[in-house]
Amino acid sequence: MLYFEDFAPGAVATHGPLTVTAEDIIAFAEEFDPQPFHVDARAAENTLLEGLAASGWHTCSLMMRLIAEGFLLSSASMGSPGIEEVKWLKPVRPNDRLTLTRTVVESRPSKSRPDMGLVKFAFVLTNQAGERVATMDNLIMFGRRPTAVIGAV
Repeated sequence: MLYFEDFAPGAVATHGPLTVTAEDIIAFAEEFDPQPFHVDARAAENTLLEGLAASGWHTCSLMMRLIAEGFLLSSASMGSPGIEEVKWLKPVRPNDRLTLTRTVVESRPSKSRPDMGLVKFAFVLTNQAGERVATMDNLIMFGRRPTAVIGAV
């Protein structure tokens, strides 16, 4: 189990890879973002993206899956107050193998809740060529290690 105290500023970890298929891209888009460049490979060729590409929201969902499977599900996560910034830098294409790198930017104990701390992360999603396809910066709230809370009282 990972607690607030396990996320030291400057710490870096990598999660994945996760391969995205054309079927994944189309299925997500048909339900949530049915624009031509997300649902129809032929129509996508004549768009700004010049081919089938995952929705930005699909890309965020894939990032969240890598975050959850990579460390969040085995942590004392208490949720997030929100995302500060998301950038879609390059289209995610069929058969891309995505890897997530997380860097702890800062961490601080909560002033109002001694059982909790906040960790700011910079997440970078890259494809198999090492190209950055998306970035996300946000805080995540974590429970403090029980012995740390006892010592803080």
